[in-house]
Amino acid sequence: MTPFLFQTTPNLLFEAGAVAKIPDLVAGLGAKNVLLVTDRGVRAAGLTRGAEAALAEAGCRVAVFEDVVADPPSHVVEAAAAFARASGSELVLAIGGGSALDTAKLVAYLARSHEALDAIYGVGLAKGARLPLILVPTTAGTGSEVTPIAIVTTPAQEKKGVVAPRLLPDWAVLDPELTLGLPAAVTAATGVDAMVHAIEAYTSRHRKNPISDGLARQALGLLACHIRTACADGGDVEARSGMLLGSMLAGMAFANAPVAAVHALAYPVGALFHVPHGLSNALVLMGVLRFNLPEAQALYAELAPILDPDARDRPDAEAAERFVAALAAICRDCGVPASLSAVGIAESDLDRLADDAMKQTRLLVNNPRTLTRADARAIYAEALAGTAAIQPTPSS
Repeated sequence: MTPFLFQTTPNLLFEAGAVAKIPDLVAGLGAKNVLLVTDRGVRAAGLTRGAEAALAEAGCRVAVFEDVVADPPSHVVEAAAAFARASGSELVLAIGGGSALDTAKLVAYLARSHEALDAIYGVGLAKGARLPLILVPTTAGTGSEVTPIAIVTTPAQEKKGVVAPRLLPDWAVLDPELTLGLPAAVTAATGVDAMVHAIEAYTSRHRKNPISDGLARQALGLLACHIRTACADGGDVEARSGMLLGSMLAGMAFANAPVAAVHALAYPVGALFHVPHGLSNALVLMGVLRFNLPEAQALYAELAPILDPDARDRPDAEAAERFVAALAAICRDCGVPASLSAVGIAESDLDRLADDAMKQTRLLVNNPRTLTRADARAIYAEALAGTAAIQPTPSS
């Protein structure tokens, strides 16, 4: 058997109403002064109210940084880290979507290490100490609560990643009640994002292993089972719980078997056009899947029965096509836009998108099929047309 390393968040709490237990977790980490990292929308929706009240009742002092925005710019991360130091925060608590969680990871590290943010872009460069860290997701998509990854948008509008075990939190707290009532469009985009995490982990060229494979399959099953219901009825607790658990399991999978070309092509869409990450992934997903078919057919065939029971015992070529078709049906049924034009992208933007996608070498090396700039542009062109009808040429 091929040797492998598997790392994840050491402590997980999954429970409806789990935010009430956050003060106990804070106390267990030896802190009294807490920095809450969130965004204005999450706080205005009341999603931080329970944690703030519980912490105040427990005698904790809470400083709030609520200036997180989607695809967090480096200057926001740096401002949050400076605020953490100035407020004397002893622990960082994030409540929000992936942007809030990613920001909090970096704040916890930068506030203690005093390193420059741009000095730790890349893999394994953040090796210093960090503040204690608790992450509480309010969407079922990024899986950031169990990944050692944080994504930042630079002043040049490029997405840079910081990947290091130091970014794994001390606790991930999953409370499905925080996801009730999430808008259908957000539920769909973040849910498809989580499915992409599972699929790309399962087909990753590097570090794919038996644990990540099992997690990816379990995650995909949960997400496929519940995403339509969660989009149709935002108050369905069972569906929300299934989505949140599936997202977390997919996060564990891709944290150890890294994502690939879907994310590489999605990053420029998000960075240049401020499209939410999950939607960016969904918009390029079908084209990348079809492009990868010559190399990933057998793996797609293994996953196919999870989405389409009729794919079981079919020839690999047919099962793989059924897998792609089943994902397309999920996107369609959940109202995911079919074209890049829906987010303001035009033909004149495709070359810049392709150029920027090719800079995502950290991700592209994991793709099951080598992807060139011409391939990337062709996938973007099909995504713009809304057909996702890439017909891959036979692999050499």
